[in-house]
Amino acid sequence: MARPASRQMSFADLELVRQGVRLEPLLQAICDFLDKQPALVDRVRRDLVRGLKQPDHGRRGLTAPQVLRALVLMRVKNWDYRELRERIADGITLRAFTNFYCEEVPKHDAFNRSFNRLTPATLKAINELVVEAAVKLGLEDGRKLRVDTTVVETDIHHPTDNTLLWDVVRVLTRLLGRLAEALELPRISGFRNRSRAAHRRMYEIQRMTTRQRQGAGSQQTAAYRALIEIAEEVVASARKALDDTAAMRGKDPLTPLTALNIKALREEIAHHCDVGTRVIGQARRRVLDGEQVPTSEKIYSIFEPHTDLIKRGKVRTPVEFGHKVFLAESARGLITQYETLKGNPVDEVHVAPSIRRHRRVFRRAPALYGADRGFFSESNIAVCARGGVAMASIPQRGGRKTLQRQAYERSPAFKQGQRFRAGIEGRISVLMRGRGMKRCRAEGAERFALFVGAAVLANNLMIIGELLTKRSRRRRNTTRGI
Repeated sequence: MARPASRQMSFADLELVRQGVRLEPLLQAICDFLDKQPALVDRVRRDLVRGLKQPDHGRRGLTAPQVLRALVLMRVKNWDYRELRERIADGITLRAFTNFYCEEVPKHDAFNRSFNRLTPATLKAINELVVEAAVKLGLEDGRKLRVDTTVVETDIHHPTDNTLLWDVVRVLTRLLGRLAEALELPRISGFRNRSRAAHRRMYEIQRMTTRQRQGAGSQQTAAYRALIEIAEEVVASARKALDDTAAMRGKDPLTPLTALNIKALREEIAHHCDVGTRVIGQARRRVLDGEQVPTSEKIYSIFEPHTDLIKRGKVRTPVEFGHKVFLAESARGLITQYETLKGNPVDEVHVAPSIRRHRRVFRRAPALYGADRGFFSESNIAVCARGGVAMASIPQRGGRKTLQRQAYERSPAFKQGQRFRAGIEGRISVLMRGRGMKRCRAEGAERFALFVGAAVLANNLMIIGELLTKRSRRRRNTTRGI
């Protein structure tokens, strides 16, 4: 697919400009900022042409500016792909913002394909370039930094052993049906549909009372044993079906598209067989053998195997499923650092790396470093002192406080630092509710990280747009003598 660097304006586009079609001030400020940052567009273009032998030939695809601006708009407005496409197609100003103007807007899946060409590393590099540009424009000086962690959920149902086993059976059965259809077969020979039996056992376990679940020889154990046997049979039959159909090509010669479809189906079946084996082994160890399976070895979804179980001591949400995300915010609201974490590391490990990254961007340590008690450790206080942090506003976690520590935490400067730190809770709320970062609907660990990076990018561009708009307004008022 051809990936031109930019689109050529038509006479209709020029007529819209001549008639004075203008964006709202915030979007106009973001648009002007992006126009002056060609490095951002270049990073996007490199991802779009990655792997293409002749990127300038073939059907025309979305340009790099269109992809970048549409991605930002999608996260700013918290739209899905269909609504993004419809809003751009219906709105003159949004067409101008996304560089479509009078050009035909493609279907929603074209945006999906283009966004998925981007990598998390590219989004992180773009965010770093955005922060560097804000520093050069004098919008942020890096004197203050506040940090926190939050959890972004993956798009899964609440995992239990019985529902995971049922997922394995129903998904493999559905995929084998699709493979038979692609091969023009009435059914895969030797594969039995055990969906009804697995569904019955799953609901039987769901409806059991506490008394029925207790004991080594309980009804729950018997039902689980039957469900595990069904899942093992389905996985074994699916593996055998892959071997038996390896040389099959259907009645008619395969078209290239059909061949690709069959190959993708076989890869998906093999993947779910591997994941299903893990689920079966986990259920057998936990339920039948009574073993305590380590958290690092558990699987919480066959669709999102990368999902982590997070416990943060929250009363309303004692257990969360997704990934922990580290955020560092400046005084102006820019997210200068973010990281999608693996597992559930303690917060205190992020202090030293965050100070080092801050020094690289701003060429200085923050005068104020604000964090909650989860980031406290004596070594972190020492790191802040050695790193040039004047006020490390991190409350002590547990233990008896010395008189010196009590006086320090009661000082006005420390309390002011904690009031500043509380602001990041509002920023997290904006990301969750306004930028849609609470739950990631995208599939896979890479697209999860891309989703987080896009939400952060949208936040930073909105902050920069607001700051530039205020600066422009002050200059106009000064010029007028107001």
